[in-house]
Amino acid sequence: MRRAGRVVAEALEAMRQHVAPGVTTAELEAIAREVIEKHGGRPSFLGVPSTREGVPPFPAAITACVNEEIVHGIPGPRHLKEGDIVSLDVGVILEGYQGDAAITVPVGEISTEAQRLLEVTEAALYAGIEMARPGNHLWDVIRAIQETVEQAGFQVIREYQGHGIGREMHEPPGIPNFLSGPGPGRRPRNYRLRPGMTFALEPMVVAGDWHTEVLADGWTVVTRDRSLSAHFEHTVAVREDGPEILTRLD
Repeated sequence: MRRAGRVVAEALEAMRQHVAPGVTTAELEAIAREVIEKHGGRPSFLGVPSTREGVPPFPAAITACVNEEIVHGIPGPRHLKEGDIVSLDVGVILEGYQGDAAITVPVGEISTEAQRLLEVTEAALYAGIEMARPGNHLWDVIRAIQETVEQAGFQVIREYQGHGIGREMHEPPGIPNFLSGPGPGRRPRNYRLRPGMTFALEPMVVAGDWHTEVLADGWTVVTRDRSLSAHFEHTVAVREDGPEILTRLD
């Protein structure tokens, strides 16, 4: 998983360096594919079946979401513009194991609100990671994410969540980013964290209301009120001495 995670990190960094006004999300997809193929990996997302009837499998190696788009955006001919924010999510399979991570990147100069949204979302991710220690519980991780977001005046998305990860991209348990307040479903089981557990933690945070809708392509999820959204994710292992981030370069 460390090796798969490093490929994910390299792909994200390569795309980050190419984000600029005028670049298309398809060009970023091509960059990620080149990195993945260079290392002998396979894209986790490519060909994933849809849960919606009549919608074809996901056609790309990354998801690319601009501004109000939250997750599952299909890369294509859209040109990034000055002031946009773009969320890039990559999954890689290498030697039978998975890595999964996401970043949100500013395109040129962005608004103060957008910059703060990025900072808070990334801070929420690291607050959750810090709690991924033996003896803590899954709810400690989730609570840290939600409190970081809501104390800053933003909201977490409630209809999409993090997950366990290992040989499969999505493994139990599902890891929502909220424990309290309105939202679908029930609280997850409050697992006691043990060394060797691996999770993909991924706060998805919005500047407005948390409700979502899916666009006509059957994949792209957007904020219903079209407010800005940011997304940061890491694959994390619980170790005896604390959390280990598997999807970063250093």
